[in-house]
Amino acid sequence: MDVAKIGKFIATCRKKANLTQAELAEKLNITDRAVSKWEVGKSLPDSAIMLELCNLLNISVNDLLTGEIVTMEEKQNNLEQKVIELIKEKETNDRKLLNLEILIGIFSCAFLIIGVLLASYLDLKEWIRVLIIVGSLIPCLIGIGFCLKIEQTAGYYQCSKCGHKYVPNLSSVFWSMHAGRTRYMKCPNCGEKSWQKKVISKED
Repeated sequence: MDVAKIGKFIATCRKKANLTQAELAEKLNITDRAVSKWEVGKSLPDSAIMLELCNLLNISVNDLLTGEIVTMEEKQNNLEQKVIELIKEKETNDRKLLNLEILIGIFSCAFLIIGVLLASYLDLKEWIRVLIIVGSLIPCLIGIGFCLKIEQTAGYYQCSKCGHKYVPNLSSVFWSMHAGRTRYMKCPNCGEKSWQKKVISKED
């Protein structure tokens, strides 16, 4: 945020509205020194009076924060750019989550296998064997639960019948047959059951 640019913009708009620093300050119930600080780029208007300031200067909050009059076309372009950035950010985060799912799955299974091997081959009392197996089973089940949640929410499943991409509910993911990240589920769009692949992007 360019504070100096915003300050010059406030000064220009104030003069255009035929207001002195003192007059603007009086309308906002603040000191003219505060207005002066804005205009020389030493500070920004407080959020509590920002909307009232914009009304007095006949500008939008978006105009104020960018330090220039923003046209509708520019606003639309900025909005579209933000949407694109959010989509890309989601896709990046989904890829990270799916990689994390693999690690959680490996460690969860390894924890259980090590526990079972220890309980099987060490000379231990029966109750200690049971305790080790149960103790290794619990984190394994928790890990699998995390993996299922990631599998459900990260990315989308694509119906092989109609091509629809969607996020299924957790029970559908839990109860469906699967081969890796491909699951046999019912598509909410066409109502057909098919093997549906996991994809990251909702765009073709």
